[in-house]
Parts: sequence; C-alpha cells; structure tokens
Amino acid sequence: MTTIYIDGDACPVKSEAISVAERHTLPVFLVSNSGMRTGNHPLVKNIMVSDGADAADDWIAEEISAGDIAITADIPLADRCLKKDAHVIGPDGRAFTHQNIGSALAARELNRHLRETGVMTGGNAQFSKTDRSRFMNALDQLIRKAG
Repeated sequence: MTTIYIDGDACPVKSEAISVAERHTLPVFLVSNSGMRTGNHPLVKNIMVSDGADAADDWIAEEISAGDIAITADIPLADRCLKKDAHVIGPDGRAFTHQNIGSALAARELNRHLRETGVMTGGNAQFSKTDRSRFMNALDQLIRKAG
C-alpha cells in the first residue's frame, strides 16, 4: 500500500494532502521538528523529530519506500526519495522525476549563489487557492498512477 510522507514544517498544503489521502484511504506520516495538530485523524501519524536542519528530511529518506509518495519543496530530499524509487510532488503540484531532478538541483544551487551575492532578493510568491487546487489534482493523479 502506498504511504504518503509530508515534509511538514513549511508545507502549505498539509490539510489538502490529508484530504486527498483520506479519499484514497492512504496512511500519512506528517514529519516535522515541531508538533503538528492533526485532530487525531486515524490515517495520520504525527512524527516529531529532533531539532536540526535535516532531521525531518533524514527521517523521511530513511523510511520511504518504492511506490510511496513524498510531499516536499526540498529539492535534495526529493532527490533522496527518487533514489529509493518513491514518487515526489512539490506543494505547487509539480512532480519531481528522475528526468527533472538534475535541473532542479542545479537551479537551486544557482539561486543560492544569487542570494548570497545579493543579486536575488525577496521571497516566494503568495500561495493561492488556485495553487492549492492544482496541488490536490496533481496528488490525486499521482496516487492513481502509484496505485
């Protein structure tokens, strides 16, 4: 059975992911450095890891298996999950694949360099209802494909 792993601390679509998982009766691990309220949902297990930049990522990368689904915006974590033949989707609904992960890693490194040199400033755009809807549709399709 497919299991969903959510990289929870900064994920803007936790409730949407749980809603889609519920429709498919799939178990969810919500992994974070701080406790998340899940309302005692029977399909959701809240995993609180120790403080540390990569503690949640390490837990997910260790536990995920082939055919499972990771929800993360963290590109290095996406790469680690893909190496275990898991499916990976970002909060924006974009799938990370073996074909596009190299480009995503390179763009991440370039953006890091541009931020460090002051060429690029500012944060991410506001997350909209359209973004949430696109994510839910993409996750639903991915679950059907994985199942």
